[in-house]
Amino acid sequence: MDILNLTKNVEEDMIKWRRDLHRIPELGLDLPKTSAYVQGVLDELGIEYKTLVNGNAIVGLIHGGEEGPVMALRADMDALPIKEETGLEFASDNGKMHACGHDGHTAMLLGAAKVLQENRNLIKGKVKLLFQPGEEYPGGALPMIEEGAMEDPKVDAVMGIHNGHIFPEIPKGMIGIKYGPMMASMDRILLKIKGKGAHGAYPHDSIDPISMSFQIGTALQTLVSRETKPVDPVVLSICRIEGGFNQNIIPGMVEMEGTVRTLNRETRSRIARRIEEVSKGIAQSMRGDAELTYDFKYPPLINDEEFTKFFREVAVKVVGEDKILEMKEPVMGGEDMAYFLEKAPGTFIFLNNPKEIEGAIYPHHNSKFDIDESYFKVGAALFVQTVFDYLK
Repeated sequence: MDILNLTKNVEEDMIKWRRDLHRIPELGLDLPKTSAYVQGVLDELGIEYKTLVNGNAIVGLIHGGEEGPVMALRADMDALPIKEETGLEFASDNGKMHACGHDGHTAMLLGAAKVLQENRNLIKGKVKLLFQPGEEYPGGALPMIEEGAMEDPKVDAVMGIHNGHIFPEIPKGMIGIKYGPMMASMDRILLKIKGKGAHGAYPHDSIDPISMSFQIGTALQTLVSRETKPVDPVVLSICRIEGGFNQNIIPGMVEMEGTVRTLNRETRSRIARRIEEVSKGIAQSMRGDAELTYDFKYPPLINDEEFTKFFREVAVKVVGEDKILEMKEPVMGGEDMAYFLEKAPGTFIFLNNPKEIEGAIYPHHNSKFDIDESYFKVGAALFVQTVFDYLK
């Protein structure tokens, strides 16, 4: 069976779906128009589904011709709070934008769903379609899992695709695969450095939180450079420092906010503990105090090595050996596909399909970001071929 030819037959559908969704971007876990649109397509295809997360997430189910395992395919649907500047005729005008390609993810999964539904008698098992809100923020995968998305029937394997230009080292038209850790955890830290305010001319009357923040910011970097193995990637970035009101007033408190990225669960836990110990220790040694809020957001995204080897063999059938790049290094961006991969073995891949706007390729989360729709048939074919080979 020529899978790529099957998905080429639904190429016009996928482009239409993507453009319709691109016009109505929505944020976070509140996707009423987007969810309704996807449900409408599933209704047209005759695919059974249920909604989760207050109607904003959708779990479709395709029943094969015989009993067997359950394969899940995932696409995220949310957008970003960016005013679009692409000049596309189907551009959004509501102040939000699909600037990360999630409209393409949804269109490719719908395309795959159409092909699978039409050929369901060839499937020995079931296919779950995971249409997820809130990947950008605050994360929709975990609430979907908590509401049973990976159960009844229980998922045996899961796969997802990210399109666009997220890993620029992958040439256009190729796919990137990675064994083991592929993307980093994404955590937020908020430190409140507490002291005592005073007149700037009388610093001895203060307990200066600005001075404490200088010391703490420098010391936190040693958690990476002096406490973590050089071969164990960690990013600790303080991205906001806020405190003070005037040039001659020492404030009573300073806030420091940032992000931590790791690829190792043990390292992640250790860094969180040490940030609090170091910050409190320095602040208290300077007569103040530090209060840490550590938000464990998305865990590291770790691909199952055996399933990824299986997927590589699948991908060769679709794109050929020369269109597959085995990534040697992970990326330090985060993705809550990681939660699904904690519940079932599977893999997440990159499909590099950026499109130029005004002669330039713009990165994700940019107001001029765009994707090449001609590669949707490839992404959909990778979904379909993986299902057919896994549920054969």
